[in-house]
Amino acid sequence: MESRWEIKRYSDGCKDEWDDFVRDSRNGTFLFMRGYMDYHADRFADFSLMAYRDGRLHALLPAHCTATEFCSHRGLTYGGVVTDEKMTAALMLELFGEIFRYLRTYTSVGKWIYSPVPYIYARYPSEEDLYALYRFGARLSGRKVSTVIPSATAWGFSTLRRRKVKHAVREGLSISRDEDFSAFWKVLEGNLMERHQSRPVHTLEEIMLLHHRFPQQILLYRVCRAEGRTVVGCVLYVTERVVHVQYIGSTPEGRACGAVDLLFHYLIHEAYKDVPYFDMGTSVEEGGRVLNEGLIFQKEGFGGRAVVYDTYEMEV
Repeated sequence: MESRWEIKRYSDGCKDEWDDFVRDSRNGTFLFMRGYMDYHADRFADFSLMAYRDGRLHALLPAHCTATEFCSHRGLTYGGVVTDEKMTAALMLELFGEIFRYLRTYTSVGKWIYSPVPYIYARYPSEEDLYALYRFGARLSGRKVSTVIPSATAWGFSTLRRRKVKHAVREGLSISRDEDFSAFWKVLEGNLMERHQSRPVHTLEEIMLLHHRFPQQILLYRVCRAEGRTVVGCVLYVTERVVHVQYIGSTPEGRACGAVDLLFHYLIHEAYKDVPYFDMGTSVEEGGRVLNEGLIFQKEGFGGRAVVYDTYEMEV
């Protein structure tokens, strides 16, 4: 029997259709909008797929290809199937089968690397893909632990973190939301190089471009001394259900005076108390095989507990 599915590779002419679907989807976020995905098109060979059934668009799969692998887009934090309200468990099984057939017909890849959207981002339950992964023999190949606070039932700060907040208040620090990414980036780059011998994933120019494209979703907060000197800052990715800390950077002075604690107290309990989840980011290395216990201890002191960001592998 002829399949009722049609799999089509994304092209620039489909931008409006793609973006409209993301906006109306159950589990899409602004990271899947083409204005975000395409900013690093020179580094990733886009191979995103659009899935139609009986002529109607039912699902998107943000992805790219290498010579040997078909991957959930590695320029994104997550990138599983984005679905509409019509998607069911049975339809997802059909869809996975069609994607496998498409890959075998039009590519020479040997593996499908899949990173589902964590449940906290979904507006409605959307884990049909996790069942399909099981049915198609997927193997868990990576698991990153992120520390998440459910805002409505947050446990509150530990004694140590509360003491740090009081210290910061006595220091007379100010918190601002602004667009001085340059001032923060100097702190962030120094922080990452000193403590992790690494650099931010985004350049200053890239994060400013993305903020310009998504001014209500990519936001900068800074904690400053009276003279305006930045001691702590963070870049937030704000979606309907999750506030995600994309970058956090501090000077030694900022860490010593409790500025990090002051900032998170404000963000969690005041600025974003009505957003369901506050995601403080992952605390792992080597794809999840090493836990940074000092870092996650600090985050758990703010009341957060674990939500995992998974990666699966399937043979094509």
